Amino acid sequence: MVAALVCEVVMTFFFLFVILGATDSRAPAGFAPIAIGLCLTLIHLISIPVTNTSVNPARSTGPALFVGGAAIDQLWLFWIAPIVGAVIAGVVYPKLARGKH
Repeated sequence: MVAALVCEVVMTFFFLFVILGATDSRAPAGFAPIAIGLCLTLIHLISIPVTNTSVNPARSTGPALFVGGAAIDQLWLFWIAPIVGAVIAGVVYPKLARGKH
């Protein structure tokens, strides 16, 4: 569970960090979908062996509701980890991107 928690937090952090950078007003226009899509692909390639990749609470909730049992018991992780990763990215990105014109 610790590996899953760390993986989901880190992957969500990087995903949101890329989204924030690609959609920043200083980023080249029109390239955001490419950066975001390639980042999501890389996240899936890295985290499928660990958690079967979530990075999205809705993507975890649907299957867990159908499977039940242990999947429902572990669902909290797939809600908390993306929220924590997103909050960290939301705090870190503005601090790193500040003043870079």
